[in-house]
Amino acid sequence: MKGDCVEIDFVYNDDDHLCEESYEEKFIQIIETTLNELDIDDDVELSCVIVDDETIHQINRDYRHIDRSTDVISFALEDSEQFYVEGMPRELGDIFISYDHALQQSQEYQHSLNRELCFLFTHGLLHLLGYDHMNDEDAKEMFSLQDEILGKLKIERG
Repeated sequence: MKGDCVEIDFVYNDDDHLCEESYEEKFIQIIETTLNELDIDDDVELSCVIVDDETIHQINRDYRHIDRSTDVISFALEDSEQFYVEGMPRELGDIFISYDHALQQSQEYQHSLNRELCFLFTHGLLHLLGYDHMNDEDAKEMFSLQDEILGKLKIERG
């Protein structure tokens, strides 16, 4: 696996202990699988923060000017003017996941909270890597890739 040689600097933060368990190891597996799937052999740095609905609403309002909560927000550093030094890790950015949204959506879609949190993390990670779903073609590519990554890790719906 190509990802075995890659260094991943990953910060997982659930300071409010919203999740009953840590998702750090699961999210690292998703990062490794994604990098391997996309044939990325750069070292990477990123973070994931688990927050409540009120916090993600505030982030969405303050930074995206959308006055409502949402399930996941990604802040991709590669979207901004970033100085890249050859041989240094790629600083991908930050993913914020609403625990409240994840819990509600897991019940709505009738699958586990684990599956929903892993789906949202994968979705956020792909955004950090430049994927989007603004048109049908891009959406098809991104959602297909999400399903493939989660399938390889046996993180299934239902």
